[in-house]
Amino acid sequence: MVRPLAQTPLQCFVSFFAKSAFLIVVLCSVASASETRLPFKVVFKGQEQFNRLVANARKEGWKELPIGERTAAVGLALVGTRYKHFTLEIDNRIEAPSVNFQGMDCWTFFEISLGFARMLNEPESNWTPERLLHYIEVDRYRGGECSGEYLSRLHYLEDWLADNKQRSLVDDLTPELGGTSVPHSAREMSVGWRHYRYLAANKSLLGPLARMEARVTSRPLYQIPKSRVAGIEPKLRSGDIIGVVSRERSGLYSTSHVGLALRTNDGVLHFMHASSPGNSGRVVVDARLSTYLYRYRSDSGILVARPLR
Repeated sequence: MVRPLAQTPLQCFVSFFAKSAFLIVVLCSVASASETRLPFKVVFKGQEQFNRLVANARKEGWKELPIGERTAAVGLALVGTRYKHFTLEIDNRIEAPSVNFQGMDCWTFFEISLGFARMLNEPESNWTPERLLHYIEVDRYRGGECSGEYLSRLHYLEDWLADNKQRSLVDDLTPELGGTSVPHSAREMSVGWRHYRYLAANKSLLGPLARMEARVTSRPLYQIPKSRVAGIEPKLRSGDIIGVVSRERSGLYSTSHVGLALRTNDGVLHFMHASSPGNSGRVVVDARLSTYLYRYRSDSGILVARPLR
């Protein structure tokens, strides 16, 4: 057997340098990856509640339901969950898909219901928290992908509707149900930026945020006036996403709340939503949709998105 030649001192140095450089690259890559992800315990809360939903889905055969009815079934199972403000603001710097079954606001209630319903299209072996987080990412972020940047998230419901419609995930029924264009303003976040954890910690985002809001504002906003909602309720289905449009003191309009349509056994179409602490403080099946809209003078109408898949 021929022995390998011994390395010269220069060759040893070159070999050591190459290995060290490789190790540095690997360590930097690991550090970089860890800096763009949040721990699982931060992005997912409520394993017990998730397990209960999975058990209900198996027992009640939710997988066999159409996507809208399936979404409504998940939402109905979440009734009673406490309301929690700013459930999307989970870090000062890194943006990430997240789920919190222990507390929801109006946005996370509807998207968890929809994301869970979509997850049920997969084999039961894929009914996992990680897969639910995937469907939350598909729904919540521009183009269905979270870049780790705060503004990759679809912060305004009307922006969410346009993006998800473009990807054929939902259909915007508002125009065909008699929706009319109203003067539009998307500026809530710029005005109240101190209330948003990411914005308060990163004021450099305020300029890009304002430009994003300007793009959203430039697009038409359609609403079905609340005086016409009773007339179109027969055309709505359980699981339709109902966005509430409000008129500001300035005379401009913006989306202010969101929930799900739920048709009960008596045929009445109710509004199911995460109600703020000033009201119920939890997820509720509320009044008939057209009746609910008259509870608040500023609420002027609705937009309607129907899940397609």
